[in-house]
Amino acid sequence: MTETVLLALDTSTEFCSVALLSAASVPASVSSSASASAPSASSASSIISAAAPVRLWVRHEATGAVSSARLLPAIRELFDEAGLPLQACQAVAFGAGPGSFTGLRTATGVAQGLAFGLGCPVVPISTLMVCAESARLRDAAATRVLVALDARMDEVYWADYAWCSVSGEWLIRHAAALDAPDQLPLPDTPFTLAGNAAGVFGSRLSVAAQARQVDHAALPHAQPLALAALRAWRAGRTLPAAQAMPDYVRNKVAQTTAERTATKAGQALARDADERSAGRGEK
Repeated sequence: MTETVLLALDTSTEFCSVALLSAASVPASVSSSASASAPSASSASSIISAAAPVRLWVRHEATGAVSSARLLPAIRELFDEAGLPLQACQAVAFGAGPGSFTGLRTATGVAQGLAFGLGCPVVPISTLMVCAESARLRDAAATRVLVALDARMDEVYWADYAWCSVSGEWLIRHAAALDAPDQLPLPDTPFTLAGNAAGVFGSRLSVAAQARQVDHAALPHAQPLALAALRAWRAGRTLPAAQAMPDYVRNKVAQTTAERTATKAGQALARDADERSAGRGEK
C-alpha cells in the first residue's frame, strides 16, 4: 500500500485549525467504511481505522483575528511532529466557506500558495459539510444533518446533508444558503442539527425544536475537514491551485445602522421570550 499525505486548513472562525493526514491507500470499498473519532482540540496522532490506517496530527487553537500569523508556524510544527517533509504533501485542503470573510481569504491564500510551491492540487471543502462530518464522527446515527451557523447580521448559513452508506459520501439535499433563522426548511427525515445557530438564536431557529439531536460542538475543524478531503482526493475531486476560491455565500459584508438596531431589538425579544418560557417551565 502507498501513502497519501494531505494538509487541511481552516480559519473560517476564530480558530486557527490545521490537520496533517497520512493515509494508506486502500480499495474504495474499504476506505469508505472507515470509522473515525471526534475532532481533537489539540495536537495528536491517532489511528482512525484498523482496516484503513489514517494518522492525524492536529492544531486547533483559538487565535481570534491573528490566524494568519499562526497558520504557517502551525503547519511547520505538524510536519515536524509527523517526521514528514513538506514535499510529501500531495494536496492541500481548505475550508472554502461560508464563514469569516477575512478567515476564508487567509485559508484560501495559504492553500493556494502552498499548492503552487509544491506543484499539487487543492481540495476546497464546504465548512458546512465539515460540520456535518463532525456531527457524524460524534454520533454514527447522524446520517441526516441540517447545519446552521451564525452568519451575523441576524442571518444563518445553512445546508442540508444526507450520508450515503453505499458510496461513503455526503449527498447535498440543499446547498449552502443564507436565510433568516426562522426561514430554514424542515428536513423530511429525522435529523441532527449541527452548528452554533441554535445557541445564538434560541427559539427563533424554529427547526431546532424538531431535531432528534442538537450538536452545538459540530463546528468547522481541520480534523473532519481532512477526512472529508481524503474522500474527495480519492474520488478525484481536486482543483489546480490557480482555481482556489472562497465560497462566501453572502455578498453583503455590513448592516446599516437601522438594520443593526432592528437586529438587536429582535435578539432582545427572543431572549425575553426564552426566559419567560424557561420561567414557566420551572413552576
